[in-house]
Amino acid sequence: MSTTSENTCPRLRVSEIFLSLQGESLSQGLPTVFVRLTGCPLRCSYCDTEYAFSGGEWRELDEILAEVAEYQVAQVTVTGGEPLAQPNCPLLLTRLCDADHKVSLETSGALDIAEIDSRVVRVMDLKTPASGEEGRNLYANLAHLGRRDQVKFVIADRNDYRWARELIRDRNLNQRCPLLMLPVHQSLHPRQLAEWILQDRLPVRLQIQLHKSLWGDEKGR
Repeated sequence: MSTTSENTCPRLRVSEIFLSLQGESLSQGLPTVFVRLTGCPLRCSYCDTEYAFSGGEWRELDEILAEVAEYQVAQVTVTGGEPLAQPNCPLLLTRLCDADHKVSLETSGALDIAEIDSRVVRVMDLKTPASGEEGRNLYANLAHLGRRDQVKFVIADRNDYRWARELIRDRNLNQRCPLLMLPVHQSLHPRQLAEWILQDRLPVRLQIQLHKSLWGDEKGR
């Protein structure tokens, strides 16, 4: 069933909207409003937001925009789940940009990003072998990334690291946009990942999930 009609505002199913510090990406540490949309076609082995696979409530875009505005924060991140699984997500992103927010999109990279508003910073997660979803990577998305965008690798083990290292080198990804590497929470020690990066002089930025350090697995943080 369509989520829009001539008499209604476009809608999205929203899992939660909350204010926190950005835990990842080049905006790490900045106060950010998160709009977490419900639903995801992927089932990564290390997913820490399984609660967003289902549930949530239908919210009109005008209502979402109004709640975001109440926080009086410039930075807004649309995340999931996989936010692009909902057809009205690109419209939400554009509306947020029109409202003078600094908008980022956290996406798995399994869905097409070609039509996303150019004002949006796209943080694209390329799925590693340990995720179980490597085959879902849509590599055509790489051609649409610019210097403001970011590619993220979530690393669970040595095999994941080798895979990411070769992909970075084969496709010259560091020439396209900033690259981020994060260890899987409670699976790979950040120090071990740091040693691998230094050994290979790999042109990536190591990150540790700030929100996990501050609030653990607390929902809405």
